[in-house]
Amino acid sequence: MSVSLVGTVVKPIHPEGRKFIAIFIAVTLILWFVWEPLGVIATALTIWCYYFFRDPDRTVPMDDGLIVSPADGVVSLIGPAVPPVELGLGAEPLTRVSVFMSVFDCHVNRAPVAGEVTAVAYRPGKFFSAELDKASEENERNGIVLTMDDGTRLGVVQIAGLVARRILCEVDQGARLARGDRFGLIRFGSRLDVYLPKGTAPRVSVGQVMTSGESILAILGDARPATSRVE
Repeated sequence: MSVSLVGTVVKPIHPEGRKFIAIFIAVTLILWFVWEPLGVIATALTIWCYYFFRDPDRTVPMDDGLIVSPADGVVSLIGPAVPPVELGLGAEPLTRVSVFMSVFDCHVNRAPVAGEVTAVAYRPGKFFSAELDKASEENERNGIVLTMDDGTRLGVVQIAGLVARRILCEVDQGARLARGDRFGLIRFGSRLDVYLPKGTAPRVSVGQVMTSGESILAILGDARPATSRVE
């Protein structure tokens, strides 16, 4: 097997996943001795657990003004919404782009833009399906605000889903992130909301598949409708 093929199959693991993978392996070994069919099922679940916590390297686009997706998954919602009050982004609606992560997506979250973390705000809540619009307001969430060098602010909110029970934010207020830097993870199905700055329109459509740190959500200051853009 070539090195390139190994790199395609074997991915680095986020530290948060090591204990879960160890538990899955231990249970799998026991079940192989109990009943072989259970061992087969447990092996498949162990492989799934390993891939859930995968943390692959990403090639981050470096052109000025790009806003990249903070998560792997599918764009589930696009539209105006008032940002969570705890972020301090004001009471006027901003364009919100939501990326839904299924249990098969990589769940490591990355910074959409480079900037200073000027707010980190956790809020407990419920655990509705992250695909629902009301999840933005009622589910457990953790938001950060990234302030760019020119003072422009962008909000990113991690939202727990139906089976997610832990939001992990690995940055504190005052930290500086480059575009594409890792800043957190959500366990077992969830969603990321990005509140774009005023005057910036999304370059994506509902249903589009995103790759965290690589897929372009928007370009700062580009407010033209998507249909009028020349790619």
